[in-house]
Amino acid sequence: MAQPSKEPCKKEACDIQACLSKNMFDSRKCVRVIQLLQSCCEQCEYKSTHCGSVSGLLKNISK
Repeated sequence: MAQPSKEPCKKEACDIQACLSKNMFDSRKCVRVIQLLQSCCEQCEYKSTHCGSVSGLLKNISK
């Protein structure tokens, strides 16, 4: 059986960085991947170091 990752949501966080880099750091163009990170963080009860920035990213989208 596979071991659960010690860093859940790492893939989603990396996907956000790639999306932001590709889109000149316009978070509005990366809403889908940001939502995927938020969903992952909710599933792991925010027990990942990668979940600390998701709320800030979500605030930036609404601007």
